[in-house]
Amino acid sequence: MLIIPHLNMWYLRDMIKKLIEKTRSCRRFRENRAIDINTLVDLVDSARLSASAANLQPLKYFLVADREKNSEIFPLLGWAGYLKEWAGPPEGERPLAYIVVLGDTGICTSFDCDLGIALQSMSLVATEKGLAGCIIASFQKDKLGAVLGVSEGFTLLAVLALGEPVEKIVLEKISPDGSIKYWRDAEGVHHVPKRSLDDIIVGRF
Repeated sequence: MLIIPHLNMWYLRDMIKKLIEKTRSCRRFRENRAIDINTLVDLVDSARLSASAANLQPLKYFLVADREKNSEIFPLLGWAGYLKEWAGPPEGERPLAYIVVLGDTGICTSFDCDLGIALQSMSLVATEKGLAGCIIASFQKDKLGAVLGVSEGFTLLAVLALGEPVEKIVLEKISPDGSIKYWRDAEGVHHVPKRSLDDIIVGRF
């Protein structure tokens, strides 16, 4: 009886770590599918339940699953800064939905801590649901605000593009030249270099 909870904790820890490893920035999707608006609500609920700096909870959200509205949002987004010759996903591989994150400036003016936590929580839950996402901070702010009808007192922070993944993403050791730039091979596999533990742990006591 005492062993079962212990085993469950080890299993849970391993499951969470694998989910984190599987949750990658995906930029190509199966556009012939659909995402229900209630799925987006569930993702935002995971963000709502997450930690918040000083418990201020200053983030607000626009949920977009309408194809016509998606087509207005897509050209306002920047894709894959390291892939200079790639203009973004072509028709047929574009996101099925978006969660646009805003900061309520009536609550505070610093959102970075909450933003990172919320985006990671939503991305993890999306992966668990068989979806994938791409966090986008490069977008035409004024035009996107106009498309969504953003009210005064809110600032656009990020866009989480979502869909059913179609691309393969693998993690790599950083090459000897030290480059951290992601890249694609001839088969379209997306490679993401990661620093080693020895590179990021600067002390042990």
